[in-house]
Amino acid sequence: MRYLLIALILGITLAPLVRHDPALAAQAAPGATLAPGSQSRLEAGSAVSQAAPASPLAKAAAAPVAKTKPNMPISIGMFLAVIAITMGIVVWAARKTRTAADFYAAGGGITAMQNGWAIAGDLLSAATFLGITGLVTIFGFDGAIYAVGPVAAFITVLFILAEPLRNIGKYTMGDILTFRVPSKTVRGTAAVSTVVMSMFYLLAQMVGAGKLMQGLLGIPYTVSVVVTGLLITLYVVFGGMKATTWVQIIKAVLLVVTGFGLSLAVLWKAGMNPVGLIDSVATSPAIQEHVRMLLKHPLPQAGFDYGQRFLEAGLFLKDPLDTVSLGLAGVLGCAGMPHILMRFFTVPDAKAARNSVIVSLFIIGAFYILTVIMGLGTALYVTPQKVMMFDKGGNMAALMLAQLFGGGAGTIGGDLLFAFLCAVAFATILAVVSGLVIASSAAIAHDIYVNIIKDGKADQRQQVKVARTTSLAVGLIATWIALAVENMNVAHLVAVAFAIAA
Repeated sequence: MRYLLIALILGITLAPLVRHDPALAAQAAPGATLAPGSQSRLEAGSAVSQAAPASPLAKAAAAPVAKTKPNMPISIGMFLAVIAITMGIVVWAARKTRTAADFYAAGGGITAMQNGWAIAGDLLSAATFLGITGLVTIFGFDGAIYAVGPVAAFITVLFILAEPLRNIGKYTMGDILTFRVPSKTVRGTAAVSTVVMSMFYLLAQMVGAGKLMQGLLGIPYTVSVVVTGLLITLYVVFGGMKATTWVQIIKAVLLVVTGFGLSLAVLWKAGMNPVGLIDSVATSPAIQEHVRMLLKHPLPQAGFDYGQRFLEAGLFLKDPLDTVSLGLAGVLGCAGMPHILMRFFTVPDAKAARNSVIVSLFIIGAFYILTVIMGLGTALYVTPQKVMMFDKGGNMAALMLAQLFGGGAGTIGGDLLFAFLCAVAFATILAVVSGLVIASSAAIAHDIYVNIIKDGKADQRQQVKVARTTSLAVGLIATWIALAVENMNVAHLVAVAFAIAA
């Protein structure tokens, strides 16, 4: 019976991958990768909207669109500020990283509050900030469903994983599995699966960073990826887990403050009335027109409430199996990602591990609510038509909303907020990729080299040297592969990573 259950879960989880059509999937938008199976359907939805006859209302909604690219001096200044701050953290952390425990787990000296923010920083990727906001903007309620799985995942982590992981007191997935089954084969398998999962997710983030810098700063994709790879390699090689932790904390704070500010602006414009905001969305002519295009209704159908349809399920995830699969991939996938699980080795005791999950759960849950508010606000005040003109996947939605509230394109305020959000998205990618690199290097150095090749007989100095060497190798290999997969659908890589982790 249990084998039938396992087969059923795997079948449901992998279902969207089997049905995935690369012909429909386009490149991920700047700085963002969407959740499993989403990009192909986004392209399809966009194709529907373009194929259907456009009414005068739709043309009017899409016509007066100014440039969305930020002021170059402001943008470059923002990016340089992010790089300078994070590199300062690396220099500080490098002086405190001497042992293997320092490198892999920050010496176990991270507090519950700090670790909670770092976990949030690890999970809240550019896909969360840009991708889910865009999904809500284009597909309404179905976009909000993407926020449910990761929050539920941390309930699983809280009750099942956090305390046992900390009590083991090691560094990797291999340490966890060999605690009960001491076997080099088990450790080696865990190390290989950790690297595979991390690499799929890492590549998606690297390509996203390259597209972000290419699209918004005009820097060639090759240069963008090389710069990103160089930065994250320096973070991990010299700063280890301590530097990675503080980069994640700062990035999470920036992300939450930014999301809160934009959501507050949306609610302020709606009279601080969330119900009124939802009513305005349902009665918006532009949104009604957009839904009609998605449903392939050449002419409005009498008695059909297109605005209400935007607030109901089924515009995006039309097959119930997709919804079930998304839930399993979100809950089990997030709870199985190595760079998330490694965070529980950084706190001093099991109580701190549990408390850090609670802190991160509140932060992540609150931020997902903010993404829904931002998505609805963008749909109402920017309109889905304008967002999809610049990016069919909707990943420019939050950036365009910030530019609107800053005064519009071409204004100092608009360009400043636009550039600031671009810099925050870039910091988001750097933080997530750093966590993935350190998880991969730990699996190679600690599991394969120290415990399999050296049979656990390696001094601290040698372990740190090998860890830094493998971090350098992982960073260089990831950069090289990211250059080769520029035109690959990175959303599919994320889907594979989450399915394997689940």
